[in-house]
Amino acid sequence: MKKTAAAALVLTALLFGSAYLLAPASPSSDTETSETKWDKNVTLSIKNGAKVEQMTLESYLIGVVRGEMPASFELEALKAQAAAERSYIYYQLSKGRKEAHPDADFCTDHTCCSAYLSEADAKEKWASDFLPFNARVTQAVADTDGQVALYNGAPILAVFHSSSAGKTAAAGDVWSGDLPYLASVSSPESAENVPNYYSTVTFSAEEARQLLLAAHPELKLAGTPDKWFGDVTENGSGRVETVRIGGADIEGTEVRTIFSLRSACFTVAADAEGVTFRVTGYGHGVGMSQYGANQLAREGKTWQEILEWYYTGVTIGNA
Repeated sequence: MKKTAAAALVLTALLFGSAYLLAPASPSSDTETSETKWDKNVTLSIKNGAKVEQMTLESYLIGVVRGEMPASFELEALKAQAAAERSYIYYQLSKGRKEAHPDADFCTDHTCCSAYLSEADAKEKWASDFLPFNARVTQAVADTDGQVALYNGAPILAVFHSSSAGKTAAAGDVWSGDLPYLASVSSPESAENVPNYYSTVTFSAEEARQLLLAAHPELKLAGTPDKWFGDVTENGSGRVETVRIGGADIEGTEVRTIFSLRSACFTVAADAEGVTFRVTGYGHGVGMSQYGANQLAREGKTWQEILEWYYTGVTIGNA
């Protein structure tokens, strides 16, 4: 068994190149566990501010799961998060480094890669809960050691978001292309178990005008907001597809960006004074819903079943 695992890792290195360094890494300052056999033998270069650090996949995953999902979530949900993150890491490694950090595999900037919470920052954030929370995260990484979601034998782009409004979005509803495993599926979270599941944002007429013209100077915004806003169309997942504004059809995802809305699942109410958005859920809506995963775990689903729920047609196996 040990020879087979070693051979598989060497093959991975040959296929994907130097991003998979199999020599033992110098331990980082963050927590590592001797329980893993795969993750601790993969070394990544991580850009943290201006500094590039060498870190085992195990250490990086622990920091990312700390940063991306509440440690109070069900253990099976944390395991699903760990395996989704690992899948995302292997997928991105196969595509090469990003232009934002050509000197590193990943970075700690959540707007570019994944959120990362160091051990020191976790101690400050979690205070007296640090030991039990950190133990849960470490266990989630160890219990899924080396495991990823695969589609046609390759690690998937396992994107995720905070919460959905009954259904996740298909990749093509949000981005330029579809992926077969990122289809729209039902998601069981609700206002009862998601903080700020519903949110309301109101803009004055002048605030709305400035934001819209900054993005689209060509819009015709004479008069009051009730004259600017027209028909709203939705896609199959209940998210806004387009909004008629100032004579143009603007995609719901862009409206979300322009007005900094929590999701593209919203309603619009405009009058002479301004415009109000009522929003459900948080995030782009594609892939695994974290609060949905937590609810599925509460209902008895395993981490493998959670991944198979949100990523259509995948199998679970070694990277």
